[in-house]
Amino acid sequence: MASHNRLSSRIDYRLIFILLLLFLVSCIAIYSAQSTGQYKENFLMKQVVAYIVGTGIIAGIITLDSDQLRKITWYGYGFGLLLLGFLIVAPSGLAPVINGAKSWYRVPGMGSLQPSEIVKVLIILALAKVIADHHEKNQLKTIQTDLFLLLKICLVTLAPTLLVLKQPDLGTTLVFFAIMVGMIFISGISMRILVPIFSFITLMIGVIFYLVLWQPDVLEKYLGVKQYQFGRVYSWIDPENYQSTTGFQLTKSLLAIGSGETVGKGYGNREVYLPESHTDFIFSVIAEEFGFIGSSIVISLFFILIYLLTKIGMEASNPYDTYICAGIMSMISFHVFQNIGMSIGLLPITGIPLPFISYGGSSVLGNMFAISLVFSIQYHNKKYMFASKNTIS
Repeated sequence: MASHNRLSSRIDYRLIFILLLLFLVSCIAIYSAQSTGQYKENFLMKQVVAYIVGTGIIAGIITLDSDQLRKITWYGYGFGLLLLGFLIVAPSGLAPVINGAKSWYRVPGMGSLQPSEIVKVLIILALAKVIADHHEKNQLKTIQTDLFLLLKICLVTLAPTLLVLKQPDLGTTLVFFAIMVGMIFISGISMRILVPIFSFITLMIGVIFYLVLWQPDVLEKYLGVKQYQFGRVYSWIDPENYQSTTGFQLTKSLLAIGSGETVGKGYGNREVYLPESHTDFIFSVIAEEFGFIGSSIVISLFFILIYLLTKIGMEASNPYDTYICAGIMSMISFHVFQNIGMSIGLLPITGIPLPFISYGGSSVLGNMFAISLVFSIQYHNKKYMFASKNTIS
């Protein structure tokens, strides 16, 4: 009985419960979306299978402790770069171009696999190792050591970012950047370095925004940004004038969300046709059918999830685990903010899915891979605490 109690205390059942609720929300929303969508596939069944495989990933990763994860980090990171790099030269039969991007491998019997979803987590592991190793080797902090750490963090993120931009996939690139920024702020680098750097970045974003609106040819010529990506910005600012082209999804999304009002139209009673509602715009489906109340519940689930990630990270037995939790929290937070933000017109449309809810096997597997690391941290952290207790007694 004592052994069973120890095992139970090493697993965070609150986290399991939140994941279960998100899974149920995903199934309910996808089933409704696919019934009125433009496709005839059974997306719900594929989503369930992805969750089952993801559960297997959690069961496997939870057996690995921090030391084991650190040993295999660079192998995983290198493998991720290999997958992204091979996409560039892979034949169309293996890596087809979908919606203007070459981001997926066609896997026989499994559908498609988007390696960048897995690489997001591999970047978190690599950055966590870089930061932890740096602090272990440099006990005395100086401006020089902080700058060196910042350089290493940027280089680790840069390699996969360039490969993803080649696809091109701007949405995933933004996620990589969000992960990097989140981990930079928790890395211990002096704010005397970070404040001027991020002030400059903010200024550059403003300049790019100006160029997109008034001189798009400059970005297209020197940075290779595609014209359709400019259209997303234009339709975000003035969706009504682009509702027949690039602003179609946003105007329909706003109409669906607004028509849901307080309590929604009821399950399965959607009236607004919205393409890709089972993927990027799944939040619009929830808002139309369950209204402001249903949408608020979903957002609250994500707040609780992020709170649990923060709590587990703060209670971790070593800094490496804390860095991992911070990276995962940054990734999920950005996904949620960006997806819901684009659905309500607060942010431009970037094709970023809503974690654990939007349809997408690669997205589910990537998020479950990330959460499996959190389960591993919690599991082995509790084990360490009990071991210490027994040693003292």
